[in-house]
Amino acid sequence: MKNMSGQSSNVALVEQLAVKLAGPVSVEDRRRASMHLLDWAGCAIAGRNEPAGKIALESRGDGPAATAFAWGMLGNILEMDDVDKRAILHPGPSVIPAALALGDVLLSSRTDILNAVVRGYEAVIRLGRAVGPSHYAFWHNTGTCGPIGAAAAGASLMGLNTEQTAHALALATSQAAGVWQTRHEPDSMGKQLHTGNAARAGVDATRLASRGFLGPLTILEGQQGFFAATCPDADPAEVLANHGPDWLIHDVSFKPWPACRHAHAAIDAALLAGEMPVSEIEAIKVTTYSDALAFCDRAEPAGVVEAKFSLQHSVAVALARGEPTLDDFEPGAIVDPDLTALRARTTVEIGEPFASAYPARYGASVLVQRNGRTETFTAPDALGDPENPLSSDDLHMKARTLMAAGGLSDSETESLMSALTEDPDVMDARDMFRSLKGALS
Repeated sequence: MKNMSGQSSNVALVEQLAVKLAGPVSVEDRRRASMHLLDWAGCAIAGRNEPAGKIALESRGDGPAATAFAWGMLGNILEMDDVDKRAILHPGPSVIPAALALGDVLLSSRTDILNAVVRGYEAVIRLGRAVGPSHYAFWHNTGTCGPIGAAAAGASLMGLNTEQTAHALALATSQAAGVWQTRHEPDSMGKQLHTGNAARAGVDATRLASRGFLGPLTILEGQQGFFAATCPDADPAEVLANHGPDWLIHDVSFKPWPACRHAHAAIDAALLAGEMPVSEIEAIKVTTYSDALAFCDRAEPAGVVEAKFSLQHSVAVALARGEPTLDDFEPGAIVDPDLTALRARTTVEIGEPFASAYPARYGASVLVQRNGRTETFTAPDALGDPENPLSSDDLHMKARTLMAAGGLSDSETESLMSALTEDPDVMDARDMFRSLKGALS
């Protein structure tokens, strides 16, 4: 085979990635991981009461793989899970459930769990950034790249050496799955199946590798491997690219609004306009990048999922109601006469500077014609991106809101949040596991 410079090499990409994943994790890295853990927990707890969440929990089996599978579905249901914008995937729903499920049975410390999250995010993001836009056109990156992240987290927790880790990564990637056809059917819950499968695949792969079960180490670059099969414009160099001294978890974005990430910049731009009487709005034009239209050009959403994947609906909510809430994407909001009217007055287009800046930047502008006057509002970076971050207070408020939506009382919420956000180097994780299992029962 050939390495990144085209020279002959006998070291496969997953072997080299395994070495990279063995690097040290700092207190600051663990502190960042604890914020993602809190964010995932809020999303999962709110998601447990949705139809997909109820089915996932009712169908849950025994053992860590079954827990990872069920919990892996919960965090993605409400479309509020974290996202790496360059990889165009959600690391949390696959990596964190795998780390928690294995950490529970291994009696892992809090430090070890957070280290595992950092390493899992690293693996899934690196592969996600390598797959290329042609892969994303048909494949759900979170589902296809998620297994390698879940396996990296599991390998960290189980203390696998680099050879065993490489086999775990290879075995997990062999199970990559998830195509975008699921988003064309508003009642489909397939997107959540993808994230649950990714978490479970990583757990299974890690446990097998720990016992000497061997995988295809050339799974990524081989002639019938992952890149050849599913990534016609892959950039394999991204798997091992030098991104500086920090782990890539620090690049991951948090989502403030319960909609597809591709709709967020348009929401932010519309919020800059402020709430205004619907009767005064004559026309709206959203200008953004290509994938935002490919995934979210839906003037007449047929249900909750389609509303979350609708630029027109998201912008209408922001202009008519202000900051979007979970209720703004429920059936009652979809048929609201004011929002229906605004969606009909909205056009969407691809344009600069947003088209060429994507995916490094997720931006949009919203032009509002009102009472014969036209004004344009621009959000070059979606709220929650590293360039436009959410504050710690905002993240805590989001988690509280989601936990309340999931049915937790104020005291239950505060107890869980305390267990999730205590000092990242506190060794004892029993309170955290106890609180999480109670909240996700």
